[in-house]
Amino acid sequence: MPNMPTARRISVLGSTGSVGLSTLDILADQRARHGQDSLHIVALAAGRNVARLAEQARQFRPDFVAIADEKYAEDLQDAMAGTSIACGAGLEAVQEAAAREADWTMAAIMGAAGLRSTLQIANRGGAIAIANKETLVCAGALLVQTCKRTGAKLLPVDSEHNAIFQVLDPARKSALVRIVLTASGGPFRTWTLDQMRTATPAEAVAHPVWSMGAKISVDSASLMNKGLELIEACHLFDASSDQLDVLIHPQSVVHGLVEYSDGSILAQLGPADMRVPIASAFAWPDRITTKCERLDLAKLSRLDFDAPDLARFPALNLARTAMVAGDVACTALNAANEVAVEAFLAGQIGFLDIVALVENVMETGHPDGGAWQGESEDYDAVFALDRAARHSAQQLLKQKYH
Repeated sequence: MPNMPTARRISVLGSTGSVGLSTLDILADQRARHGQDSLHIVALAAGRNVARLAEQARQFRPDFVAIADEKYAEDLQDAMAGTSIACGAGLEAVQEAAAREADWTMAAIMGAAGLRSTLQIANRGGAIAIANKETLVCAGALLVQTCKRTGAKLLPVDSEHNAIFQVLDPARKSALVRIVLTASGGPFRTWTLDQMRTATPAEAVAHPVWSMGAKISVDSASLMNKGLELIEACHLFDASSDQLDVLIHPQSVVHGLVEYSDGSILAQLGPADMRVPIASAFAWPDRITTKCERLDLAKLSRLDFDAPDLARFPALNLARTAMVAGDVACTALNAANEVAVEAFLAGQIGFLDIVALVENVMETGHPDGGAWQGESEDYDAVFALDRAARHSAQQLLKQKYH
């Protein structure tokens, strides 16, 4: 890769998830192309898949590995016996992995659980390939401020935000009219409300295009994922709500578009393969060669676009309302959604109840009284708000569905 320094230091947090696996595939390919010594793996961290983490550690030989679930501490120690690889278990160990000096870190621990580790990376500086959308949703303003203070560089990995990152010209920000994020529409794109009412978790996670974890797949089915991405885009690109839009694009070939005041619309196109945006973030500001399948537009022959149906997918409007209300509301939205999705996957509520429960939490307001609105003063306030919103969601869950 052009200008790549020798032994570039890399950490991957969330290494056993879909984004983590794609990242390690990119890293393995780069080592094959440029030599084993071209990359030094500083740390790998995962949630609970200790067997896969141990396998990754034996392949990539990091300095340190961490498993978030403490009950797997002994298993990880046994797996690392006889190696020089240090290991730890629990959230503190994940924080240690995040704190270790690295030039480039993949932040792919999903959910609010990834918030603390991402903030740890931002505080030490370096490049952050951010795949944890909840960090930007819950603490976007604080994270951007921290990165400005420490010099950390935020590199979006979500395919849509990475697309905008590639085609948005910061020097022409005054000419920006609109940023458009595309959505495949998920497995229920053509379903009626009655059909969605009886949708099963298995049907909701069967994404027609992308291979993702269960939680994000359910969010894609409800379009809550796209709502959260609107909030992310607001912080990543310093855009207002009226500059952000969503289009349903079932082929998932155009990942993002930027419209300028002269009428030009610039778009980024690529295959539905997470290795493409990961490679973009890894190589920035250069580019690298990947093994990804090349896009054949002639073979594809057509691209379809539709406006989202807000009656069938109200999560988009709910997210917009939270975005306008501020980070406090966004934190509550995200926390309530995590509780609701978990309940749906456990068979406790129906698919349409997910957004209904989240909306109920937002309308009910803070347990101590008052609306979810305004900006969080600091990170401790974000964590407190997250706990409060989860408590509200769990209480409403008990009252309405038990």
